Amino acid sequence: MKKISILSLHLGFGGVEKSVVALANLLCKTYDVEIACSYKLYDKSVFELDKRVKVKYLISNYKPNREEFLKEFKNKKIKGIIKEGKYAVKVLKLRKKTMVNYIKNTDSDVIISTKDIFDEYLGNFAKENVLKIGWEHNHYHDNLKYADTVTRASKNLDYLVLVSNQLTMFYKERLRKYGVKCIHIPNILDYIPKKKSKLDEKRIVSVGRLSPEKGYMDLLKIFNKISNKYPDWHLDIVGDGVEKEKLLKYINDNNLEKNIILHGFRKKDYIDKLFLKSSIYVMTSYTESFGIVLIEAMSYGLPVIAYSSAEGALELIDSGSNGYLIKHRNEEAMIKKISDLIEKKEEREKIAKNGLESVKKYAGDEVVKTWIDIIEGKK
Repeated sequence: MKKISILSLHLGFGGVEKSVVALANLLCKTYDVEIACSYKLYDKSVFELDKRVKVKYLISNYKPNREEFLKEFKNKKIKGIIKEGKYAVKVLKLRKKTMVNYIKNTDSDVIISTKDIFDEYLGNFAKENVLKIGWEHNHYHDNLKYADTVTRASKNLDYLVLVSNQLTMFYKERLRKYGVKCIHIPNILDYIPKKKSKLDEKRIVSVGRLSPEKGYMDLLKIFNKISNKYPDWHLDIVGDGVEKEKLLKYINDNNLEKNIILHGFRKKDYIDKLFLKSSIYVMTSYTESFGIVLIEAMSYGLPVIAYSSAEGALELIDSGSNGYLIKHRNEEAMIKKISDLIEKKEEREKIAKNGLESVKKYAGDEVVKTWIDIIEGKK
């Protein structure tokens, strides 16, 4: 049985970490799978992990201190900045040393990296007979400096897996001269639920990190106008992040406490129940590499709406068929489309039905076939 190692920064909250767990859970049915994590942030994986998957934590006594460093920097505390800066340097050196040692010494036949810096270590230090696969989840968002970093880090790999067709074509041109094969494999939908929303509750839902790029302040402003027209409709936002206090202030200042709930971070079963009692899913992200939450919402029979600035949404949504894409972040167009869906249940049902059909290709059993083809040398 072949052994597969997946290199991960940690197994805490995050889209990459969720994808790592989903892939490991599928591959362990066929292979011996181990996840090598730099940091142990929690006692166990946040996302449910198959018991057959082994987890090896490379650093046990140190954790990233980005938030602590930024806090000291914001408060202009020189001693704190120096202290946290020295700690950060120590942690980063330890991260490199432990990951390089793991790559050099593991007996794995295949190693899958999930971070550009790990791609570089993998390309430079893996044993000669190891199949080296990079897995890039992030969109470069017109930041060519970042794209150059990924290209440089990936040049000694055998494969680079990308989550969208657009990214695959982009990096294929850049990596052609190095002989790296670029393969498109979408992120994995854990499962397609049997229960679907009845689309009869007056609730809009959105799930994501409360950070500027997710556009949640824009969503609050949109819903403020929606609630003036439809005061009995509610908005549920699931997630946590740096903008939480700012969003709460807007809600309170505009007397929206009865119509908007910030649920904070919640586990999958909580979100699933919320999907079942919602009628519309709205994404207002400025950028989105894949947008797996869109297909999760579709799998529960929700019509979805997103701004076209979220690049991942462009590949998931066929506007007017299985959802709606609003161009140029046009607020009035977004309000109009949400209003249309609020007023026309038959439209919600039509879009939801098409969405259910389109998510089938993201089911785990389908997606894992391409991974297995790569591992077995068929791609």
